Amino acid sequence: MRLKVSGVGLAAFFAAVSFSLAIAAPAKIPRTPDQRPDLNGVWQVLNTANWDIEPHAARAALAFRPGPVVPVPAKEVVALGAVGAVPAGPGVVEGGILPYRPEALALRNENRADWLNRDPEVKCYLPGVPRANYMAFPLQIIQGGTEILIAYEYAGAVRNLVFKDPGPPPVDSWMGQSVAKWEGDTLVVTVTGQSDSTWFDRAGNHHSAGMTVVERWTLMGADHIRYEAEITDPETFTRPWKMSMILYRRVGEDARLQQFKCVEFVEELMFGKYRKTPLP
Repeated sequence: MRLKVSGVGLAAFFAAVSFSLAIAAPAKIPRTPDQRPDLNGVWQVLNTANWDIEPHAARAALAFRPGPVVPVPAKEVVALGAVGAVPAGPGVVEGGILPYRPEALALRNENRADWLNRDPEVKCYLPGVPRANYMAFPLQIIQGGTEILIAYEYAGAVRNLVFKDPGPPPVDSWMGQSVAKWEGDTLVVTVTGQSDSTWFDRAGNHHSAGMTVVERWTLMGADHIRYEAEITDPETFTRPWKMSMILYRRVGEDARLQQFKCVEFVEELMFGKYRKTPLP
């Protein structure tokens, strides 16, 4: 018995097979001389995670005060109008909602209500990990052999990824200690020893100093990195949880880090009240 297939049917068949093979075929990625995925370059997210890592609707501001009918933007930010509004976002947390312990959730709500005074970003403190990776500023990965450096435009933050575990961090710090290894084509980085003064976003989501972050950086193609971070913090959360997102390579003439050393930008906020004659 012969199988009769029309020309149109045959074309459709081969098109389907070609599509299936294209889906199954691994993406070609640039590699370094030692055949590791080449992560060198300037990268940036295109999401609203720094506003709130959980799913959120657009809202008028981050800080509110009671109004005659509904809450209205706080006095300190009302003049910003739409510039101070929060853009909507689907969130980057697996499952959508953070598994807070009750007391930690209460603290998150307090942080959110007092965002202007509590968010470390407002005072130009270093953002910590993973927040540094999804702020509205690019980062640059400099990779060479067994040395990887990640430089951030925001506040001039820097991370040195070490491949030989030096043991527990001697002290807590804003950016913590990053110990890296390769699992196939994925760079896995374990971050410990972070200060509990950093937040995940502007929505008051927080952690303790006992948090461990396990990052997974996977090059999906020449211009895309899939970034995942698993958070383990028994003091704050009832179970480990994960966030994920895509970082995009900047390929234009602006594919470089600029300076945003913001300490001098917040001098008036931090120290203006100590003037001999404070400004009105």
